Amino acid sequence: MRILKTHLASLAVMFMAPLPAQWLVFPTPGVPRLPDGKPNLTATAPKTPDGKPDLSGVWVTQGGYTGNIAKDLKPGEVSFQPWAETLYKHRVDTQGREDPQAYCVLSGVPREHVVPYPFKILNSNGMIVILYEALHSYRQIFMDGRALPKDPNPTWMGYSTGHWDGETLVVESSGFVDNNWLDNSGHPGTEAMHLTERFRRRDFGHIDLQLTIDDPKAYTKPWTVKLELRFTDTELIEYVCSENEKDLSHLVGK
Repeated sequence: MRILKTHLASLAVMFMAPLPAQWLVFPTPGVPRLPDGKPNLTATAPKTPDGKPDLSGVWVTQGGYTGNIAKDLKPGEVSFQPWAETLYKHRVDTQGREDPQAYCVLSGVPREHVVPYPFKILNSNGMIVILYEALHSYRQIFMDGRALPKDPNPTWMGYSTGHWDGETLVVESSGFVDNNWLDNSGHPGTEAMHLTERFRRRDFGHIDLQLTIDDPKAYTKPWTVKLELRFTDTELIEYVCSENEKDLSHLVGK
């Protein structure tokens, strides 16, 4: 079992590469395989019984966005409100010492998509569920046509509804807490944030995920990042944030 505690002064502590998980000798059912037994990641993407793309599986984000979700964007594409830019610079300067994750608070989204821990997408009755290994958290994406709540109780994961746009799952989320961190460096998110996610499974082993952050309280305009998710032939393991915690007394941020 992996036993970790967030150490935001050093990305290497919390965000080490995922370790091998349980059920190592039991191959995941329904996975197309190459002659050597490894998953055929370029095989045709599966469909659900109603003909929609099946996003289910265990996925890991590629590309190293943990420290900076906006690392691929050009200068000016992330345009801060003045107070948010000051706060972001403070969080970077203090090396994330004030990050709520250091105290086992949930990461929220989109941050859960940029940490190098696997997450599992499940098709359920009237919804899609995402189980995140990091901080043992989950999301419910309601697919029954309901509207987002107008005055929700703020949560770290927000409230999410989804619909299909051709082969792409479009997820709209709002109702977030006011102290959201979008990544380890501390890009701020507020209660005004509206997150749009577009999931497209281009083949068996890859999902293209486009994230658009529209938060007029923190940014002067919406901004978009593109991620690649890769199928991993494993299962989630238990994540206990506070068990054997030895990090907080060693945080070096100012």
